[in-house]
Amino acid sequence: MVELKKMMNVVITAAAAGIGKKIAEAFLHQKARLFICDISEAAMQDFRGEFPEIFVQKTDVSNYLEVKSFFDSIKQEVDQIDVLINCAGIAGPTGKLEELEVEAWERCIQVNINGMFYCLKEGIPLLKQSESASIINLASSASFFGFPFRSPYASAKWAIIGMTKTLAMELGKEGIRVNAICPGSVNGERIERVIAADAKEQGKSIEEIRELYVRQTSLKRFVDPEDVANLCLYLSSQQARYISGQAIGLDGHTEGLSTEI
Repeated sequence: MVELKKMMNVVITAAAAGIGKKIAEAFLHQKARLFICDISEAAMQDFRGEFPEIFVQKTDVSNYLEVKSFFDSIKQEVDQIDVLINCAGIAGPTGKLEELEVEAWERCIQVNINGMFYCLKEGIPLLKQSESASIINLASSASFFGFPFRSPYASAKWAIIGMTKTLAMELGKEGIRVNAICPGSVNGERIERVIAADAKEQGKSIEEIRELYVRQTSLKRFVDPEDVANLCLYLSSQQARYISGQAIGLDGHTEGLSTEI
């Protein structure tokens, strides 16, 4: 198991539930000091009940003023952060591009790309105060392939790779490493909603679509949230001190994204 050498200040977005929560738990076990945000009041209440010692603030990452308020609150507690994990994201609409609602497209881009930009803009000055800082952006296996009926999501996830590689170049001289994790289908509520939406769009059963998703990977199984959390720990550790600018697949070797069974 990867162990962090010192107590780290770690910021994680969308961390009150799902993948983000598993990442938070992994860092908590390593004695990190956590600062998390989430848009769901209900999820945050549950999280506070389970982890009352962790800093939590309601934040819609697509709203710059809310992101700025979140980081301003962090600055009241610490002078630096060591790790920033951009986990916030939404699946976006499902359908043929020409049939999508403009508002649904814009919301997907606003959360997945603009929201990440806002967090990076506010977080980088704090990361520059760290002796060994790491940025981890959550992308997707959709960052590598076309994804029929999911054009907003695929477009956003491809953009994250460009942002990651560019930032790695800009921040390398500051000693800040920047990487993207690209999970495949991750077990949990989010992938179940995506499968249901795909099934509805294609007029197929949920079981048929789930089978298709499983068949797209060489290992023939979904990723567990703990797998994402463990990779975040590794990329934040000194064992990964020379890894930067990488888009790391965590997908059981996705062979291609297709809607054809």
